[in-house]
Amino acid sequence: VTIKLGEQYGAIFAAHLQMLRDPKLRKELESLIRDRHYSAEYAVSSTLRRYAKVFQQLDSQYLAERSHDLFDLEKGLLRGLAGRQREHLMNLSSPAVILAKNLTPSETAKLDRQFVRAIVTEVGGASSHTAIVAKGQEIPAVVGTGCFLADVSGGDIVIVDGEQGKVIVRPDKETLERYQATLETQRSTARHLATLRDLPAETADGVRIQLTANIEFPYEVETCLARGADGVGLYRTEFLYLGMDCEPTEEQHFQAYSQVARAMQGRPVTIRTLDLGADKMGLLPKQGEEDNPFLGLRSIRLSLRNVASFRVQLRAILRASVGRNLRLMFPMIATLNELRKAKMVLNDAREDLEDEGVDFDRDIPIGMMVETPAAVLMLDKFIREVDFISIGTNDLTQYVMAADRGNANVAELAQAFQPAVLRMIWQTAVAAKKAGIWVGMCGELAGNALATPLLLGLG
Repeated sequence: VTIKLGEQYGAIFAAHLQMLRDPKLRKELESLIRDRHYSAEYAVSSTLRRYAKVFQQLDSQYLAERSHDLFDLEKGLLRGLAGRQREHLMNLSSPAVILAKNLTPSETAKLDRQFVRAIVTEVGGASSHTAIVAKGQEIPAVVGTGCFLADVSGGDIVIVDGEQGKVIVRPDKETLERYQATLETQRSTARHLATLRDLPAETADGVRIQLTANIEFPYEVETCLARGADGVGLYRTEFLYLGMDCEPTEEQHFQAYSQVARAMQGRPVTIRTLDLGADKMGLLPKQGEEDNPFLGLRSIRLSLRNVASFRVQLRAILRASVGRNLRLMFPMIATLNELRKAKMVLNDAREDLEDEGVDFDRDIPIGMMVETPAAVLMLDKFIREVDFISIGTNDLTQYVMAADRGNANVAELAQAFQPAVLRMIWQTAVAAKKAGIWVGMCGELAGNALATPLLLGLG
C-alpha cells in the first residue's frame, strides 16, 4: 500500500497490522474461543466492536474516528474467517477427512459431499449446529474430541465412527477390516430399509405416526422423498443467510421456499423463521457484545429487533403459500408478548400483500417452537394463540439442564434423556392433546431410534 498510494496511506494499514499483533487482543480472542467456546467470527466481532465503542465515547474526535479502523479490521477478519482462508476446504479434488479446531455451521454447509468423507473437530457438542448440519449432509462427524490435531498428519488414514464418537488414527489392519465389514453391513441394512420406505409408519395397535424431515437447504428435499418422508417438519431457513455474502432478497426467500414446497408435491412443509445468533452468526446487524450469546439476542428476539428483514421473510413465506401445504413457525418463543409481536409483524405483512393485490394463503397455519422452560410452563396460554407446536429438544435440553449444547465439558448433562427434559416433553404432549392441536418434535432425540418407544409412550 505504501508503494502504491504513499506513506500516508501505508501508515493506516501499518496501524491495522499493529493492532492485530497486539498480544492482549490475541489473548482475549483465544480465551473467548477456547474457554467460552465462541465461534472465531463472534469472538472477533464482539471484541473489536467493544473496543470501537470505547473509542466512540472518547472526547477526542481523532480517537473517536479511529473506531472506523476497528470496523474495517473486523470486516476484513470476518471476510477471511467466512471462507477466504478456508477456500481449499470448498475446492477439494480428492476424498478427505476434515480435521479442525472448529467448523462453523456455514463452513460445514459449504463442504463438498462428493469428497468430504467425515469431519472431526476439537470443540463442539453432539447437538451443536455444526453437528446437525453435518448429519443433514450425511457426513459422519465427531465433535468435541479435545486436543488431537497435533497427533495427526496429512496423509494419515483415519477412521471416523460417528455413531460411537470415536476417531481412530492410523488403524491397524484388523481394525480397518472390521470397520470395512461394519460399513458394508450398514449399506446392506440401508438397502433393506429402502424396500420398506413406502409402508405406513404405524404401531402394532394401528396408531399412525407422521415422520417428517428436517432440512437446511432446498436440495435436501430429494433425500426426503427418497427416504419416504411424510413432509418437512422443520425447514431451517437461517442457512439461506449463512450461505450468502449479503442479506437475501424477498425474491430469493420466495424462490427457496417455493422450490421446497413444489418438490414436496403437496406434503406439509413447516417453515421456521430465522433462528440466527449464538453459534449461527448471519448478516443481520449485530447488537453488541454478549457474555452468553445462547441466552442473548438470538432467534425470534433478533428478528423482532430487525423488523424490516423479518417482514421480508414473512412476505416471502406468505407468497409461497399459494396453493401449497405450507405452515409457518416462530422459534424460541418465551413470552406471550414475543408471540404476539411476531404475529403483529405477520399481520402487517399480510396487509401489505393485500394492498398490493398479491395472493397468499389466508389460512396458513401458525405455530411455535417449544424449546424454553418458560414456553412449557405457560403452554396453556400459548396454545390458545397457535395452530400447532413443535418441541425443539436440543435447545429445550440446553435450557432445562443449564448446559451449553456446544460444550463438550458438559455433554453428559446436555442429554435429552435427562428425566427433567422428558417430564417437560410429556407435559407439553399432554397439554397439546388436551387442547386438540398438533404437536411434533425435532432435535437429536427425535431422530434417535432408541428413544422412539419412549416418545410414543409419552404421547
